[in-house]
Amino acid sequence: MLSERTEVKPVEADHPPEVARLRGPLTAVLVVGPSMAPTLRHGDAVLVRPGGRRIRPGDVVVAVFRTRPDLLVVKRAVRKQDGGWWLRGDNELVTDDSRAYGVADVRGRVVVRYWPRPGRVRRHGL
Repeated sequence: MLSERTEVKPVEADHPPEVARLRGPLTAVLVVGPSMAPTLRHGDAVLVRPGGRRIRPGDVVVAVFRTRPDLLVVKRAVRKQDGGWWLRGDNELVTDDSRAYGVADVRGRVVVRYWPRPGRVRRHGL
């Protein structure tokens, strides 16, 4: 199994990527790592909407694991649990999700990939 995780880094940030707060109606973030392949790949740039509609199972989200508050990640929401969300990556070979770190607090929902392959990031039935 791979131990790499998919992280996100604010594209135009004047604060470190460890800051788990997204600002504005849409925030641009850069995907780092393989855990969301093939949906999102290392180097993809996406727009994240903090707030907005409620998160539903199958949504791709940006979140912070409670056991790793310094790490902002992109994962797929699976189910609500303990006041947060159980998250999984789309790449079955990478296990750096809730199986390793437990429940996460969602900071926003990924709505679109704008570079290098523009397109909506769709919900996925679980």
